[in-house]
Amino acid sequence: MESVLFEVVARWLHFLGALVWIGHNYATAVTRPRYVPLVAADLSDPESPRQRVLLQREHGAFRYASLLTWASGALILWQRGWLGDALSLHGALAPLGLGMWIATLMVANLWFVLWPHQQRVLGFVPAPIDERLRASRVTFLSARVNTMLSIPVLFFMGAGAHGVALFG
Repeated sequence: MESVLFEVVARWLHFLGALVWIGHNYATAVTRPRYVPLVAADLSDPESPRQRVLLQREHGAFRYASLLTWASGALILWQRGWLGDALSLHGALAPLGLGMWIATLMVANLWFVLWPHQQRVLGFVPAPIDERLRASRVTFLSARVNTMLSIPVLFFMGAGAHGVALFG
């Protein structure tokens, strides 16, 4: 009974975390389909309309949702005894493992590329205006990479559960 409850809770955490994380990526891609460069005036005045929009749009929840999604997925695989085979891309667990490896790249991209640059853009980390302007382009491209990588992640996660015959 404990393992069933663990599985249910972990799956719901995985599902809800993914909904927030991937949903944020898709919502951003839809609402900002192309890169609109910032100008120095946008970042030099904390009260500028674009700076205020940037600060309002910065949602930390999706960063933590990425960790929740990754960790709960790893816990589910570990609890079932599948983690090693999935990570080594062994047999029918290869699709889940491939999805997990891509998701790991997405988490790393978010925390080690996008977030440090976004901190500069938002002024959380002091940086000259030209560096903040450059960082805005990096954050845009980094977010687009994660959005594109989410497509194969979702495919492999679905294939791992429902398409085993394709990979068996």
